[in-house]
Amino acid sequence: MPEADARYPLRADQLEAFHRDGWMTLHGFLDEAELLPLEQAYMRLLRREVPVRGRDYCDMTGDYTRPIEQYEILNVMLPRVYLPELGGNVYERRAADVTRQLLGDGFAIDYDQLVAKPPGRSGAVFHWHQDLGYWPITEDTRTATFWLALDDIADDNGGVRFVDGSHREPALREHLPLQGDRDSNHTLMAQVDPDVDRIRSTVMKRGSVTVHHERTVHGSSGNISARWRRGYVLAFRHESTIAAERALGFTHSHNDDVQVLTMIGEQTRRREGR
Repeated sequence: MPEADARYPLRADQLEAFHRDGWMTLHGFLDEAELLPLEQAYMRLLRREVPVRGRDYCDMTGDYTRPIEQYEILNVMLPRVYLPELGGNVYERRAADVTRQLLGDGFAIDYDQLVAKPPGRSGAVFHWHQDLGYWPITEDTRTATFWLALDDIADDNGGVRFVDGSHREPALREHLPLQGDRDSNHTLMAQVDPDVDRIRSTVMKRGSVTVHHERTVHGSSGNISARWRRGYVLAFRHESTIAAERALGFTHSHNDDVQVLTMIGEQTRRREGR
């Protein structure tokens, strides 16, 4: 039986929304008392009071040469590795309870991540993508990815947008390099047609979360507001999938020195007959 503070019983309509649309919003996931210690830890990492190795602290737009003062998207990969006291927090426990209701037993945290867009960063864009396209090919791809809002979120400060139902398409969408080739920038962009696709924005109060499927197309615009846009990501995958990734040397660290066959790479090879 999960601890009392970890319980978050889902309603039937919430379960239906996740499986139908590929994502959902859960309002009031954490209260203010639960948020404050997480926010304090978050800001210690963001201010670099906790050492983070190499590219695990980077600008998520893909420009690794830009001075930190000019970062568009402050990104910290694997914060619970660098600040172990984060492990086992109420957010993790509650998200684990929701994952069990959505996907079943045997799931654990594959990775965590902090993503923050400072005020007035119009270039802080997450281009349309599907998470699964960047990960190694594994037998079980099921994932529940949580995005916790530490600020009020809307379109003006770069709220996440999702393409409803895109997780049910038979193949991943074509992803093209942002700058024409992957040598100049690692970012890939999925193809989205606003005249055809049903795109929905998230409007979230501080303490709410979104949860999305590994194949759901999503992205976000820059932050043109005077407010921060801080998110705390947890991704849950089956323990067998995590073991398969680690056997390949894949940890989700930006310092990983490993070449893996991703879903996007495999589909490209098939399309080009290689």
